[in-house]
Amino acid sequence: MKLYYSPGACSLAVHIALREVGASFELVKVDLRTHTTEAGGNFLDVSPRGYVPLLELGDGSRHAEGAALLQYVADLDPARALIGPPGSRQRLAVVEWLTFISTELHKGFSPWLWHKETAESTRQAVKAKLATRFAELDAVLARSDFLAGGYSVADAYGFTILNWAHLLGVPLTAYPHLQAWMARVAARAPVQAALRAEGLLA
Repeated sequence: MKLYYSPGACSLAVHIALREVGASFELVKVDLRTHTTEAGGNFLDVSPRGYVPLLELGDGSRHAEGAALLQYVADLDPARALIGPPGSRQRLAVVEWLTFISTELHKGFSPWLWHKETAESTRQAVKAKLATRFAELDAVLARSDFLAGGYSVADAYGFTILNWAHLLGVPLTAYPHLQAWMARVAARAPVQAALRAEGLLA
């Protein structure tokens, strides 16, 4: 498999999941500003949408959308420890959190807070909505070490998106349980390996 990624982007979640399940894969770094790969290729020739993550399978097929890829990668582990078996309450909980993160967190931060041209009124509205979501997460994580009970791909995705907070000046100091969860996820060996491979950790 081949994972097209940009350091610290939402592709980090898929990168973490691949390491968690012990998959064999190649990393291809993409500059999202110029849409070029590290080798100088035109990423738009590979992915017309121009964004990561993009996962190329052994048969040459290419697939996008982080929440979908996380489910696929989690199923590569026969035990399905990161998602739960089909039809199980565990799987339902994980997919529910993946959807929540995708719609309520990922699309809150991006694109609004990443672009300088975003109006200040929009920024404030987005930050207010995110604060509501952070409070909800903090309450959940006061009762559980991880989002869906045990560690799952939802935690990898949530960690990736919430890691943007410090880059974008969105404080998490009011959410101690959320901060503790971030530290728990960050301490996992596959997470450390992914961060290091992307140049995000010395």
